[in-house]
Amino acid sequence: MVDNNSAIGHSKNVTIANPFGLHARSAAKIAKLVKKASSKVWIIKDKYKADASRIIDTLSLAAIKDSELTLLIDDPSDIEILNDLAKLIENGFGE
Repeated sequence: MVDNNSAIGHSKNVTIANPFGLHARSAAKIAKLVKKASSKVWIIKDKYKADASRIIDTLSLAAIKDSELTLLIDDPSDIEILNDLAKLIENGFGE
């Protein structure tokens, strides 16, 4: 996992570990987790950026197993949520 800090926020690069990829149940877990954030949490795949709090946006990334994602937060106070989100994804969404 790589940490990036920039003027626009903090980010982490993660890889989808779940054999089923990012599906509806996992997208719901992501949305539930990031609802606690004080600002937007983004998931980026290739050139597409999705609002992590919106299940349909997250699913539109079509992230299969071994897809590389960048997780981005706008507010540094959400760093714990960023770390928890990275763990959730890298641990296969607890499945």
